Amino acid sequence: MSDLLISHTEYRDKVFACWLGKNIGGTLGTPHEGKRYALGLDFYEPVPEKALPNDDLDLQLVWLQMLEEQGIDPALPHFAEYWARYADAYPWNEYGFWMRNYSRGLMPPVAGCFENYFVDEMGSPIRSEIWACLHPGDPQAAARMAWKDSVVDHAGGEGMHGEMFWAAVQAAAFVETDARTLIRIGLNMIPLSSHVARSIREALWCHDSGLGWGDARERLASRFGGIQPCNAVPNHGFTIVGWLYGQDFGDQLCKAVNCGYDTDCTGATLGATLGILGGTKAIPDRWRKPVGLDIVLHQFTRGLNSPKDITELTDRTVALAEKAAADAPDRGFADKTVLPDDLLSRLFRTDAAIAARNQDIHAATALATGPDGAVEVTLHYGGEPVLYPNIAREVWFSVAGQDEPCVDLKVPQGWTAERLDQTRFRLFCKGEIADRNQLTATLSTGQTAAFTMLGPGEAKGFPAGNNVEMCPKCRARIEACICAG
Repeated sequence: MSDLLISHTEYRDKVFACWLGKNIGGTLGTPHEGKRYALGLDFYEPVPEKALPNDDLDLQLVWLQMLEEQGIDPALPHFAEYWARYADAYPWNEYGFWMRNYSRGLMPPVAGCFENYFVDEMGSPIRSEIWACLHPGDPQAAARMAWKDSVVDHAGGEGMHGEMFWAAVQAAAFVETDARTLIRIGLNMIPLSSHVARSIREALWCHDSGLGWGDARERLASRFGGIQPCNAVPNHGFTIVGWLYGQDFGDQLCKAVNCGYDTDCTGATLGATLGILGGTKAIPDRWRKPVGLDIVLHQFTRGLNSPKDITELTDRTVALAEKAAADAPDRGFADKTVLPDDLLSRLFRTDAAIAARNQDIHAATALATGPDGAVEVTLHYGGEPVLYPNIAREVWFSVAGQDEPCVDLKVPQGWTAERLDQTRFRLFCKGEIADRNQLTATLSTGQTAAFTMLGPGEAKGFPAGNNVEMCPKCRARIEACICAG
């Protein structure tokens, strides 16, 4: 089987255009975020003097630093660690609720879905580009990394499906240019039954059936528009509408943003996708000049070793992709792009994406540490991460890279942990249960990992659609207020 080879020069140009398009689309859409009616933009309104700060890019810069420091396939706990270190002040929707869970001791994936009304939102689909650029020409590898990323704050939700979709589309766009083929590749990575997939297919149907842009927009808004303007389902349809109905770079971005709703996200994602497809030559100067090349961080992104501009971001992204390609069995970089005869068959492979999707989200993954180093250990809760008095509960463990691990479990005083096999236990507590309880797993190698089981007092729910408490001055998550600098 011949290798898929991508030209160094072409790849770097597409990565640069990806990040530039991301900044352009995000800046176009940011002033209009949350408007649920059709807009009439044909350019920036207002015209900016520089790129606007946007979490769409900032959170990927957190992952950039994580990849540089932890390697190209970080453990799931590293995602939680880096977010908590550099982006803990973000209060909005899914961001605030995953951090609320993390502060209570829970780890992803369960920290990304427990008492989190916002798992169907756009916070993770906007983080797909880093994985596409890391694995150009390998959509399933990009989708696998997008799963790791998205379960931090969207486990099991439509946001998770959306990020896997776009990571695959954008990874394939480095070597394939046909829009419908790329959309089919992305859809292949996510469940047929997902609402994101249904919205995308509806957008395709509208275009193929000859509906005008306005009719397509209204159809998507009326059939998929939910309570929240940042819901991933209608916004994925709007992004596809902009892509298919637009005539060129600027028109495509405007048609996506003019659909309204989560306009900074639809614009940024489409801008990045078009950048990968066409490279820098496809982005007109009139769209580039107002935003420039500088990266402007949001005030809630703190302490990060951020690239100062798109050029530095591109250089650092390329360096990571070269490391990833060194471990790839059938793709790499060369002086000239060489595409294998079975390119489409390779792009449609889904093994890695399906394996990622099949992982248990009602679980917490931690790093067990000890003299032999660290290994990922997962506690499977078998449901919500809560133990109730007088109700027995079976939990079990899995260990990365081990088919038959053996785990010992220490539980709080007053609890019992009846061993059922080498990794499975029946928990029980007859009396009152504390709000937060530590379980300690010890492997046969002596490595240990701590997990949290909540009591009923810490699991009373949260009003649907409400946000976590924010500082009234800086609007950061109250526990991470930035007023004092």
